[in-house]
Amino acid sequence: MDLVIKNGTIVTAAETYVADVAIKDGKIAMLGKNLDVTGEKVVDASGKLVLPGAIDVHTHLAMPFGGTVSADSYLAGTRAAACGGTTTVFDYAIQRKGQGIVETVEARRAMAEPEACVDIAFHCAITDLAGGSLLEEFEAAVSYGVPSFKCFMVYKKEGMMVDDGTLAQILLKSKETGVLTNVHAENPDLIDIRIAEYLSRGKTSPWYHYMSRPEFVEAEADHRAIHWAKALNAPLYIVHLANREGAEAVTKARDQGYEVYAETCPQYLHFTKEVYKREDGRNFVCSPPIKGEESREALWAALRRGDIQTVATDHCPFQSYEKDWGKDDFTKIPNGCAGIENMYPYMLSAANEGKITFNKAVEVCSANPAKIFGCTEKGTVSPGADADIVIYDPEKDFTISRDKMHSDCDHTIWEGVTLHGYPVQTYSRGKLVYDNGNFTGEPGWGKFVKRAGRK
Repeated sequence: MDLVIKNGTIVTAAETYVADVAIKDGKIAMLGKNLDVTGEKVVDASGKLVLPGAIDVHTHLAMPFGGTVSADSYLAGTRAAACGGTTTVFDYAIQRKGQGIVETVEARRAMAEPEACVDIAFHCAITDLAGGSLLEEFEAAVSYGVPSFKCFMVYKKEGMMVDDGTLAQILLKSKETGVLTNVHAENPDLIDIRIAEYLSRGKTSPWYHYMSRPEFVEAEADHRAIHWAKALNAPLYIVHLANREGAEAVTKARDQGYEVYAETCPQYLHFTKEVYKREDGRNFVCSPPIKGEESREALWAALRRGDIQTVATDHCPFQSYEKDWGKDDFTKIPNGCAGIENMYPYMLSAANEGKITFNKAVEVCSANPAKIFGCTEKGTVSPGADADIVIYDPEKDFTISRDKMHSDCDHTIWEGVTLHGYPVQTYSRGKLVYDNGNFTGEPGWGKFVKRAGRK
């Protein structure tokens, strides 16, 4: 064997047990107590948890937005991911007018593959149906390995929004072709009206980013997206859900038997809207914005009961000087925060503190993302699966600070947050890419994950 991890406690979404893991050619070859095998390398994981690597299904690396480009390249973003126990990163390839789906993804893939330090997959964000002809490319995209498309229900002025008619067409075609439709749900008209009102009154601080798109602005769009999915009997995945009413709508739809999924992000589980009153409030500006305590508690409750199936980051950081563009006008703050290195450690720390189980943390950060998005060889520690493995020390306390992170962004919204327990090693297909605070991987190691379409 290439690697044997001995004496660790294996945690999957369904099971927890002590066993050895034997790895050969990037795959998990054997599991069992006291395996009688030799390995070129042997790691003693006594007292540690052995987990499947996390899958972050929502990032925006090297993304042009707001007059700049997000701070993390594919190299920096996937390096940070590896150091936080994330072994597969999904990026959004944004289709521009006139581009095809596969064409859009291939352009981003060409950028990503030489730099990726862990495996990488893509969703395509559709902005233009080209008179309907793009719908005929859905089957080709599924065959290519990209069976998930995103629809922005906002960003009208930026040319990224789809209207209800376009969303309906995409939902209808998706159920025919094995595609899952992702939506960013907010109401753009309400946002525009509220922004104009606050600017006219000289209300320009980051607090008014939240006030311009509060809970009901997101909730209305959640209800609308779910309404269309139910009416058309098509599967739906709501990204970065941040509000209580939206979570309740997801629960209701699922209780009625509809295939509706929801994702939330660590920033919505940990912080509240009060961050926008802080001196560094501009750094927390993301969309949807972080909401109130009632929503934060509702998201945790929905996560525990299984109505929120995944946790992802919406990783889209910008440098401090770029965030400062909006110090006197919140509309000029580039939207997005870093989180790709913090997601798995944060959720595992929550498990260590008893907020959820370790099995639930693995479920929402690894197993469910793999299942929902067709990563057939990932998301678990079992024979035949990719050897994407995290060794986690539940006794290691870790206080997050910028100088300990591996992103290219010059700040982190998680500064000063202390976690109980932390990853000590990350393996990507059996290769050690993170070791006790140090990145040990290499650009170009990550491979494109060709995903399976929905049955």
